[in-house]
Amino acid sequence: MHKPLPLSQWLSAPRPDDTPVAWSGDGGWTLGQLRHDVSVLTACLQQQEGDRWALCFDNSYLFIVALLATLHAGKTPVLPGHSREAQLEEQQELFSGVLSDRTLNVRGRLMVVSAARCRAATCTPLPAIDDARVVELFTSGSTGRPERIVKSIAQLDREARLLAAHFGERLNGCRVVASVVPQHLYGLTFRIVLPMSLGLPLHTEMLAYAEQLAALDRTQRYLFISSPAFLKRLDTRLTPPPVAVLISAGGMLTWESACDTQRWLGLWPDEIYGSSETGVLAWRYRQADKRLWHPFPGVTFSRDNDALRVTSPLIVEADGALLDDILHLEENGQFSLLGRRGRVVKIEEKRISLSEVEQRLLALDGICEAAALPVTRGGRQSVGVLLVVNDAGRQQLHQRGSKAQILAWRRALRPWLEPVAIPRYWRIIDEMPVNSMNKRVYAQLQELFHENP
Repeated sequence: MHKPLPLSQWLSAPRPDDTPVAWSGDGGWTLGQLRHDVSVLTACLQQQEGDRWALCFDNSYLFIVALLATLHAGKTPVLPGHSREAQLEEQQELFSGVLSDRTLNVRGRLMVVSAARCRAATCTPLPAIDDARVVELFTSGSTGRPERIVKSIAQLDREARLLAAHFGERLNGCRVVASVVPQHLYGLTFRIVLPMSLGLPLHTEMLAYAEQLAALDRTQRYLFISSPAFLKRLDTRLTPPPVAVLISAGGMLTWESACDTQRWLGLWPDEIYGSSETGVLAWRYRQADKRLWHPFPGVTFSRDNDALRVTSPLIVEADGALLDDILHLEENGQFSLLGRRGRVVKIEEKRISLSEVEQRLLALDGICEAAALPVTRGGRQSVGVLLVVNDAGRQQLHQRGSKAQILAWRRALRPWLEPVAIPRYWRIIDEMPVNSMNKRVYAQLQELFHENP
């Protein structure tokens, strides 16, 4: 496979204007159109005050236009990780304005980005992108506040080179489809940066259903970027699509899902382990249940009290980064994953801050104490909450009934939380259990969700 193009050369490298970049349905966009659309938006952004612009897109082609235009204009693209209007309002201090492919009801500057129907004969030369420029991503922190993660263009380029070297010729001639969004690092890296650096055409829409995957053009071959949440919902009765490489990340893929996927597609998934903070760290080709993870070249783990610290060519800090995960290391450097530490959990491959769930609950009328924790039933993990209510809360429960009041609380959380973060299991208690140090013992809290035999 040819050498990956650095992001700064995606538009300037000597490639024909008719090179395919993206497609949707029967239509598509070429490199010439991308050059034109980026040039137009860059000129607009250069006239705007403010350096930091939030990117909120469903269409991946328009996301690329906005990403490149922001960087060429000398601005900083900010990926808030969502397009929820209520949360964008709350996070206004994080950015100067919003770029989107649809009208959003937000205060401040909003620029709606669209693609030109045809390419202009000439494009204004674009300012160069400095490798020191960065992309900012926001993800759930352990405190419940959005955690800012900064990735330089050089880091994104290094990650693309590492992945291209790992997957090599397997990606030749592939088109890229995905069931993940580009607003998080996994989607940004695999759905945007990797295909653009290798010249692989990408699908502009996210696949939400197995039917969309099965309906792909059977004359092509595909790289499918997915997640365990999507793969466990596959309908294997459908006609299998011509997927040549399947990559899964964002959470643990069960062996049952891996086997179902293999029986349907005729290939085993490649799994990637990493995080937004660290980038990719390890991989495994899932041909067996207990397959160990292999660190990528240059990745090393070391003990740091009761946690693990990782260093990597993709981590700029000399002392590396602390992991939220618990790993069992083998002598040969391979490892198995045992779970997560701290107050951030993954549910349906979404990073859920239990602290944020608690804070959102405490902002509701009638609730004076809240404890959120993961609850597993029937092999499915969801959020459970224990609540202590005040006099007004007790009166609401008495007047409405517990089911109606919990439904009202759930509705009140929807503007703020991911759907999978909205609690599924609710317990109203008189007093929050604590130990002699006045600290919550989460094993004791878990017992309150145990089902009676």
